[in-house]
Amino acid sequence: MMEIIQRSPDPFFYKGGKTGILLIHGFSGSPSEMRPMGEYFKEQGYTVCAPLLAGHGTTPEDMEKTYWPDWWQSVLDAYERTLPEVEELFVAGLSMGGALSLYLASQKSVAGVIPMCAPVWVQDRRAVFAGVIHHFIPYKKRKIRRAEEIERHMVTYDRTPVKCVGSLNRLIRMVRQQLPKVSAPALVIQSQMDEVVVPKSAEYIHEHISSTEKELSWYEKSSHIITLDKERKKLFAEVDGFIQRHSQFSNLHQYRDVKPV
Repeated sequence: MMEIIQRSPDPFFYKGGKTGILLIHGFSGSPSEMRPMGEYFKEQGYTVCAPLLAGHGTTPEDMEKTYWPDWWQSVLDAYERTLPEVEELFVAGLSMGGALSLYLASQKSVAGVIPMCAPVWVQDRRAVFAGVIHHFIPYKKRKIRRAEEIERHMVTYDRTPVKCVGSLNRLIRMVRQQLPKVSAPALVIQSQMDEVVVPKSAEYIHEHISSTEKELSWYEKSSHIITLDKERKKLFAEVDGFIQRHSQFSNLHQYRDVKPV
């Protein structure tokens, strides 16, 4: 039975089998939101890597000094670190992490890509003005309060550098342009109750990637932080099944049988 462990903003790495999975957290978040998923895949025998993106997990002032190329470099460093440890590497990301996972799949060789609640469009229409607003309003206070089960396991900032929102917008635009270069098997996951990302983003991603093997999966009861929400066990099992179907190793579950959830 899965149990969410104590939250921590620290990156984590679990050495396991020859199949690896890279887990990328979201904008202003930390690996804490990916840790339950990481624990699940650790138990199944995978090698798991979840980096802490530059400027995250410390203070908003630290984040304010970073731009999207810094966040991308953190992903690239984790990819380069994990690749020698495994024989195949899948990448999964939440929100901005999903966008970064798609960008990684467009630039590097991966066995499969799993973007979760990845943005093409965001719910807050004011975000498009961040590039100008940050000169007058440097920080935006966090207003979204999620269910207690989610909140108590997250490590996020109480305010967000508006300048970084502008950089996130540039990342999203760039990833949108790179989608046709994504050819790896893909599982696009989206929550119907997403309060941050416009759900039709998932349909756009699914339509514009070039992968011949691609799936689109909807979660009706989940909000944006799908990795911590009430359907997380279903999510972990679905991602596990996707990896098994696309792994080059027929005996991927040298580990143990995964019980239905």
